[in-house]
Amino acid sequence: METVSLSARRLAEYVYRGGSIDATIGSANAMMEGTRIHQAVQKAYEDGDEKEKFLSRSLERDGIQFVLEGRCDGLLFRGDQVIVDEIKSTSRSLDEIESPVPVHEAQAMVYAWIIAEEQDLEEIRIQMTYVQSSSREEKRFMNTYQKSFLFEQVEKMVAIYEPFALLMHNRRKKRDDSIAALTFPFGEFRPGQRQLAGTVYRTIEEKGKLFAQAPTGIGKTISTLFPAVKAAGEGKVNQIVYATAKTTTRTTAEEAFRLMKNSGLEMTAVSMTAKDKICFKEKTICQKEYCEFADGHFDRINGAVMDILENEDLMTREVIEQYAMKHRVCPFEYSMDLSYVTDAMIGDYNYVFDPRVSRKRMAGEQKRSSVLLVDEAHNLPDRASAMYSAAIMKAPFLALSRVESLSKSIRDAAKRVNKAFLAIKKELESTYVMTDTCPEEWLEAVREFYEEAERAVHSGIREEGVLELYFAVRQLIAVTEQMDERFYIYIQKQRSDVMLKIVCMDPSDFIAGSAKGYRASVFFSATLSPVPYMRTMLGGVPEDYGLVLPSPFSKEQIDVRLLPVSTKYRDREVTISEITVTLAEAIRQHKGNFLIFFPSYQYMEMGYDEFMLEDEWEDLHILKQSARMTEEERDEFLAAYRTSDRQVIGFAVMGGVFSEGVDLPGDQLTGVAIVGVGLPQMNPERDELKKYFQARGLNGYQYAYVFPGMNKVLQAGGRLIRTESDSGVLLLIDDRYLTPQYQKLLPEEWK
Repeated sequence: METVSLSARRLAEYVYRGGSIDATIGSANAMMEGTRIHQAVQKAYEDGDEKEKFLSRSLERDGIQFVLEGRCDGLLFRGDQVIVDEIKSTSRSLDEIESPVPVHEAQAMVYAWIIAEEQDLEEIRIQMTYVQSSSREEKRFMNTYQKSFLFEQVEKMVAIYEPFALLMHNRRKKRDDSIAALTFPFGEFRPGQRQLAGTVYRTIEEKGKLFAQAPTGIGKTISTLFPAVKAAGEGKVNQIVYATAKTTTRTTAEEAFRLMKNSGLEMTAVSMTAKDKICFKEKTICQKEYCEFADGHFDRINGAVMDILENEDLMTREVIEQYAMKHRVCPFEYSMDLSYVTDAMIGDYNYVFDPRVSRKRMAGEQKRSSVLLVDEAHNLPDRASAMYSAAIMKAPFLALSRVESLSKSIRDAAKRVNKAFLAIKKELESTYVMTDTCPEEWLEAVREFYEEAERAVHSGIREEGVLELYFAVRQLIAVTEQMDERFYIYIQKQRSDVMLKIVCMDPSDFIAGSAKGYRASVFFSATLSPVPYMRTMLGGVPEDYGLVLPSPFSKEQIDVRLLPVSTKYRDREVTISEITVTLAEAIRQHKGNFLIFFPSYQYMEMGYDEFMLEDEWEDLHILKQSARMTEEERDEFLAAYRTSDRQVIGFAVMGGVFSEGVDLPGDQLTGVAIVGVGLPQMNPERDELKKYFQARGLNGYQYAYVFPGMNKVLQAGGRLIRTESDSGVLLLIDDRYLTPQYQKLLPEEWK
């Protein structure tokens, strides 16, 4: 008999979700669960009551055994009465909730039926507890249900879900059969590929965590995806979550799935695209009054999901847009729904690690049977740090306080924050201050503004200024609740303005928390070095698996040259001429396409201007990266390396879009120059990071400056040799490359 495991929440949402999207206050689901709110309600339970009780029961229908499961918020015992308590937090005013929301009540009915069956109860009570997230005000609805009625309701829900379950069952059978026959899509493994694939497979099998450094050009994407796919076919993995830092690495993962599909794989994979990019409307306003795709979205979403699953395997952005237009559903929320039911999800780090946009419905059994693959993992610490940091400025509050069309209450709240900022500014004796606590009166004013803004948003106010500040303040308040020694506060005067920023220096615990619960997780990159440093920053422990693979390429493929001059800030004006003369000579001698990397835009501009004084350069196609390039401009920059009939010279920035995830094999790129050692600019914030790690017995300067800088250097240099037949020249420009500290951080083939 076929067995289908199904969470009560998933079943209730599938059957009862309806209506339109209103994402003004965040999630597409109007109600959001909050762990702390749940815990506060549960603290009031009496002795003998149970909380977070796991429930599971089977229900057979048409030869399929549905295993319904979930975690009941509370099971209360009052005399001879048994009560299922379902807690929901909401940003809405409780006055708007006149009866239980059907989808919530349906979820509680599944739990109540399971309890009634287990305890042989003829009737059972359901208590719906709604908690207003700002005020913590509570509102309850209590109803009594007969076991026979609950069974009828659960059976009806399962009957509605059954066609989808059959579709998923048939898809899975085809998937597993195709995986059994699937062979590695290339004729043979590159050196190191088999070892990486085997280690990933063993990590999944043993439910572990792996940190793998695999050199550029080894084929990391297929070497991690292929063993994960094989594990899925053997029932070890239900879903593959492939988290990426950039669009380019997402495309590489899509190509790997396409390659396996051409080899016979029948597996569904959805690619996530940011809401602002995939939105069909000019502005991303998720309300039915503005957007016809938000209007009635949930009434049409089940049909849209069934349609695409019946007809498509690889659901790229273009495919999602095609079906979203056909069914008139929001393409972003459509892809989010698909991410829970496809065999693989390819998406930005946000969907796994950012508490604001991570896939909150992925929990419990689904997460425990999923594998997390984190590509270009060296990028994750900085990205995660930003996710758990927040900043707001004074000026927007002053501007909002002067908008006459807004209510007096919200204008007054904005004035109070502005006034609190002015008080901070008055006390500042220099342009900035670093501290570890938020000013008390300022934080109180910010919280009052948040409550007023939330009420305004729910009453239908749509002014962008209110919405933007609402989201910014909500993020900041969430960060203040996490604050400990891993955070610092940076307050800075900016002419007439003031900025307050809360910075997360060490996101490692948050990264570890997000990865916890997956069957296995694999963090991999070409520059996961030094391994102890990266493992620490990514929330690992020494007991976790580690793998460092040597380069598959020979030293003869790369001609490393060194120009030992100072690129330190104080010496740049003096040495820039010598650097550009050396670059010009290398370009004239080499004749191939070059990428020249600098540690900052300012330094790059200096180098570019000096280089242009060397010659007319009419025989060169010279490109320069800009700080705010569009996707089209980036594509044009890279296309020149493939199509130009002149020698292409590109000026770019280390750590930018052209320094990683860029593949220019063969003659497209045969020369790379790296100016400097990539150190971040010295500033009070980096020094705070240095002090933080120093206090933990680590080398603070290396953790704050040297290691992050050299990761950028290694990524930039990795653009040069991409295949076994590539060769080229690598020019390292900095005298520090001769010192032992930096020598030991260079790959063997660069020494």
